[in-house]
Amino acid sequence: MYIDTHSHIYDNAFDKDREEVFQRALMTGVNMILLPNTDETTITPMMDFYENHKDNCRVMMGLHPEGVKEDYKRHLKVIEKELEKNCWIAIGEIGLDLYWDKTFEKQQIEVLKEQLQWAKQLSLPVSLHTREAFDLMFKIIENEQDGRLNGVFHCFNGNEEQARTAIALGFHLGLGGVITYKNCDVKTFLEKIPLENIVLETDDPYLPPVPHRGKRNEPSYMIEVAKKIAETKQMDIDAVSKATSENARKLFKL
Repeated sequence: MYIDTHSHIYDNAFDKDREEVFQRALMTGVNMILLPNTDETTITPMMDFYENHKDNCRVMMGLHPEGVKEDYKRHLKVIEKELEKNCWIAIGEIGLDLYWDKTFEKQQIEVLKEQLQWAKQLSLPVSLHTREAFDLMFKIIENEQDGRLNGVFHCFNGNEEQARTAIALGFHLGLGGVITYKNCDVKTFLEKIPLENIVLETDDPYLPPVPHRGKRNEPSYMIEVAKKIAETKQMDIDAVSKATSENARKLFKL
């Protein structure tokens, strides 16, 4: 059994064959898929998929940093209202993204801090999106950490020191297709990271693993991530499946 801890299978990239993609996931052994929200526009498609696949899906609610624009306060109010429902397993995905544009950096920080407060109030883990912002993210988490914050550094692609800092702060590393890429630094220290601190993910339809690079990613491809971890750690792939799935179950209270 595998748990994909970060999938956007509700994305319009799957509009033509979503059910086929879902069935392939089940056939591959991925029988639990966790769906993070991104902004106001993704709530309905995400919830539609969840309502039809409750045995194999769980949902998160949050405002993605790329959704923080001029009207971010309105979006944030919509997200906060949604949190009144009791179906959420996490706040996500939330975070900081300073890769393309730093115009709304101040607002991203404000929105992140607000959502971290929600996570603590609701006793929910968080799914953190962090791009070109590890140092700033660590500073914020350190200031907010009072023993109640935990979650995943989603799509982790930092260095060894950053990996250890994330773990020391009480977080898991979400590993996906990127670790199969030649230029990924995580492979160089992956064997040093305890399996108990790792969960698997796809971030589909993005970041497909080798040998599917260049294609649309999907949950069934997560087996390639497990293979890479097993190969790097010189262990049986079933052990990777068992450990990472148990990590996800505990973290998200599945």
